[in-house]
Amino acid sequence: MRLALGTVQFGLDYGVSNAEGMVPEAEVSRILGSAREHGIDTLDTAAAYGGSESVLGSSNVDGFRIISKLPPVLPVTASVADWVADSVSASLVRLHQQRLYGILLHRPSQLFGPDGDALYSALRKLKSDGVVSKIGVSVYEADELSDLFQNFDFDLVQAPLSIVDRRLISSGWMSRLASKGVEVHVRSVFLQGLLLMRADERPREFDRWNALWRDWHRWLNESGVTAAEACVRYALSLPEIARVVVGVQSCRQLEEVVAAASRGGLEAPAFIYGDSADLLNPARWPSIA
Repeated sequence: MRLALGTVQFGLDYGVSNAEGMVPEAEVSRILGSAREHGIDTLDTAAAYGGSESVLGSSNVDGFRIISKLPPVLPVTASVADWVADSVSASLVRLHQQRLYGILLHRPSQLFGPDGDALYSALRKLKSDGVVSKIGVSVYEADELSDLFQNFDFDLVQAPLSIVDRRLISSGWMSRLASKGVEVHVRSVFLQGLLLMRADERPREFDRWNALWRDWHRWLNESGVTAAEACVRYALSLPEIARVVVGVQSCRQLEEVVAAASRGGLEAPAFIYGDSADLLNPARWPSIA
């Protein structure tokens, strides 16, 4: 199963379409059990996801490959090497694990700061010591990868991709990463829920892209697929992608995603496409998001 379970909703009230708040711990356990039954073997979390790591550690995550991310802020005075080691150690304690499948930088631009060399060396040491299997980066823009891969080697990249956000493909980085043997995980396949919302549910701050939304809903109606199914099946149609990270708030939602994934890939029309960073990068969304 090429799905991975995103866990930010387990520790934070997250997402523009999230009307239910943080997932209760009892439901988290049920979601994890269902994920295991369906062959989902990868969990995506982060130190910055509120209590997500602790919630996972209180549940049964044995058998899952866990990927976490370092805190987004580097220390001011402490040794970078010690901070990296201590941060990962703290994540392992919260998760009740001995090692991680992967550790990612939440802010890879830090590699180009004064502590960049020490930060990269610390990541490589985690891998050589067997604390993590893979080191990598989480990016918002595909263009970030150019400078990163000119200067550093990574095993894993997590990047946004959706039917309306095809920058990873159009930039050429999807094929380049595949040729380098880099494992690619994509997130935001639902664009934090915007693609799942009805026209009357979508916040008015996104009305400036109404032409795109009209095309989107018209194509869904003509194709006879749900929005969630289209989003998941499109991402899974791309063979270069190792894992499609999806966040859910209930077992029912997970069952729907798994059912959609079982139907195979889906080709999306070229006209369903966004090119505005104001839409594609949630960091640039209005405060309501």
